[in-house]
Amino acid sequence: MNTEMYQTPMEVAVYQLHNFSISFFSSLLGGDVVSVKLDNSASGASVVAIDNKIEQAMDLVKNHLMYAVREEVEILKEQIRELVEKNSQLERENTLLKTLASPEQLEKFQSCLSPEEPAPESSQVPEAPGGSAV
Repeated sequence: MNTEMYQTPMEVAVYQLHNFSISFFSSLLGGDVVSVKLDNSASGASVVAIDNKIEQAMDLVKNHLMYAVREEVEILKEQIRELVEKNSQLERENTLLKTLASPEQLEKFQSCLSPEEPAPESSQVPEAPGGSAV
């Protein structure tokens, strides 16, 4: 790197950042190597071209990320739907089993629960939503 033409550390840092940005975004755009010499005599057209390339690369990255996020959201929504459906089914089965179980069976079941799991407060059978056992 030829940094003799730059007077301050800030100018050197900007030069290095431009070179890094150009090479990084060029690789994202399909490997086109952009060779633009950035010095005090760089034309406005080359700076605009670099800015356009950087903007294109950023748009490309943004589009890829948005597509990946949308895809992941759809997968998660489907998993949530399946889990809600499974939960509903299990709740209906639980209510039905409690309805069909005798008080002795319920008492025996509650006594078998481990100490970590709290037993229901009363031995009454809860009604299913809507007043139905199923």
